[in-house]
Amino acid sequence: MRRQFTILALLMMGFAVYGPEVRAQQVVDRMVARIDGDVLTWSEMRELASFQQLMGEKPASDPELIRQLVDQWMINTEARAEQFSPPSEAVVNRAMEELEKQVGSPVEFRRRLTEVGLTLAAVWRLLEQQMLTLQFLDRKFRGAAQVEPRQVETYYRDELVPQMSARGQQAPPIESVQERIRELLVLREISRLSARWLEESRSNLRIEVLEAKSRP
Repeated sequence: MRRQFTILALLMMGFAVYGPEVRAQQVVDRMVARIDGDVLTWSEMRELASFQQLMGEKPASDPELIRQLVDQWMINTEARAEQFSPPSEAVVNRAMEELEKQVGSPVEFRRRLTEVGLTLAAVWRLLEQQMLTLQFLDRKFRGAAQVEPRQVETYYRDELVPQMSARGQQAPPIESVQERIRELLVLREISRLSARWLEESRSNLRIEVLEAKSRP
């Protein structure tokens, strides 16, 4: 459900500096974009790509990563303006535990982090940002994401039934799944409204994208 409209992103929430090797990276870091006086850096872009790899996704291209970071910047800016509360530490910790279980044992999880080049603290921040993004967009657009009964029926007839039939399964009665279908369609509509809002907001910003292909 989270991936219906996830805009993968980063949020610095006060974690301490991670050690000498990170400080060394910061020395040679460079800008990949400027947004209304703020900057996006190469290390932020690479960290986002590593997180996507950890989540089992193919990392986006550099231009797409920059666009996602710009979207993150816009969401965070509006969330701060509206004094939107980030997810609690307990909630993020539970998400961290769930992710570790999905990957495997604690040893396997740490091996994967080393493989993709992430620290535990970085993953915690990335999960926190992902959850803040989803919660903020849900609050902003759920009221406008209207779904009619006929849309539920259409999804059931044109998508669910054919999908289950292709797997050799019989679809359950629509009455038993209509609420889940409705929520799925609400999430789709939130995704559509969010994408439109971000595109419109992006057009009103001063964004300067710099060369991002080579390592600093």
